Amino acid sequence: MSKSKQLKFPKNFLWGSAVSSYQVSGGIENCDWSEKFPAGKACDYYNQYEKYFEIAKELNQNVHRFSLSWSRIQPEEGKFNRKAILRYRKMLLALRKRGIKPMVTIWHWTLPLWMSEKGGWENSKFPDYFEEYTRFVVEELDDLVDFWITTNEPMIYTSLAYIMGTFPPQKNNLLAVPKVFYNFVKTHKKAYKAIHDINKNAKVGLAQNLSFVDAYYKSSVLNKIVASAFNFFRNKLFLELTKNYQDFLGINYYFHDRIKIASKFPFLKIENENKKVSDLGWEIYPEGIYYILKDLQKYNLPIYITENGLADTEDKNRAEFIKEHLKYIHKAIAEGVDVKGYLHWSLLDNFEWADGFEPRFGLVEMDYEKMETKIRGSAREYAGICKNSLLAFCI
Repeated sequence: MSKSKQLKFPKNFLWGSAVSSYQVSGGIENCDWSEKFPAGKACDYYNQYEKYFEIAKELNQNVHRFSLSWSRIQPEEGKFNRKAILRYRKMLLALRKRGIKPMVTIWHWTLPLWMSEKGGWENSKFPDYFEEYTRFVVEELDDLVDFWITTNEPMIYTSLAYIMGTFPPQKNNLLAVPKVFYNFVKTHKKAYKAIHDINKNAKVGLAQNLSFVDAYYKSSVLNKIVASAFNFFRNKLFLELTKNYQDFLGINYYFHDRIKIASKFPFLKIENENKKVSDLGWEIYPEGIYYILKDLQKYNLPIYITENGLADTEDKNRAEFIKEHLKYIHKAIAEGVDVKGYLHWSLLDNFEWADGFEPRFGLVEMDYEKMETKIRGSAREYAGICKNSLLAFCI
C-alpha cells in the first residue's frame, strides 16, 4: 500500500511562471529576429495581458516574470517611445492589482535593429547603450517592480549566436566570443549600478542557465578534470565575475551534461542516459537541480528558480516534472539553501525561438489561430501546490 507524504515550503515562498517578450507579445517587427524568425501575433500578450494575468491568478500564482521589448521602448537610437512605456506601466499595475509580484527582465535575447546594425554585443560601446536604455525603463517603472533581471542566459545566447550560429546574428566566430562575453559582464555590472543609483533598495540579478555537469567515467581522473573544466566555463565563470553585483541569483535549469572523453573527434561529448526526455529530446533529470543549488549555497544569496520547464505537447510528463523538481528544491531548502521562489517555464505555449511554434512549454495551451486558451491538467496540479505551498505525493 502506498503512503502519502507532504513537503511544506517556507512562508512567503513565491510561486509563478515566466514568459519573454518576443515569444508571446506579438507585433514586434523592428528587431534582429523579426526578418528571419517572425513570431507574428504570437500569443498577442501585449494586448491581451489582462486575460493572461487573470489565468495566472486563477492558478494561484503570486509572482510573474516577463521581459521588456527594447525594440518597442527605443525603436531608434536616442528616441524613446512613451506609448510603449505607458503600456508596460499598465501591465505592471494589472499584475499588482491581482496580488502578483512583477519580476521584469530588461533584455531577453532580442535587439532593436539599430543596435544590431551597430554590431550588437560585439560593439565595445554596447554596455553604454544598454545603460541608457536601463536607466530610462527603471526611472519609469521601478515603483511597480519587485525584481529586476538585467539579462537572460548570457552564456547560452553567446553559444547559440556566435558559436553555433543558430540565433541572430548567426555567426560561427570563436574570435568574437571573448568580446561578447566581456560585454555581457560589463553590461550587467553597469546596469546593476544604474538601477541602484535610481533605487538603492532595488533587488537586481540576472537569469543564468546552469546545467548539472558530471563525468561519464566517474572512475577516470582525467574525465573528472575535463568535466570540472567544462563546468567552470559553462556555469561558474560568469557567476564568479558578477557575484558582487547580484542581490539574488536567478537560475534557469533545463540540462544535465554528462561529459565523456572520446578517442575520436569530437573528443568531448555530452552523453546522457536519456531515460526520460522532453519533446525536444532534452533529458529530464530533476536531481540535477539539487546539486546546482547546493553548489550555489556558498554565495550566500537568495535564489529564485527563474525558469524550469519542458516541451510536452500532450502534457504527459509536466505534472511529474514539476513535482520531482520541487522535491529536490525542497531537499536543498531543508539543507539550508535559501531558495525563495519557483517560476515555471512557461505560463503559455509560445514562439520557441529557432524551433518556431511547435514545441509546447505552456501550463496553458494556445490555439494561435483563434487566440484561445486551455488550461492544462498539469497547470491545475501545479496550482494546487501553489495554493498552500504544499507538495503532496505518494511514496
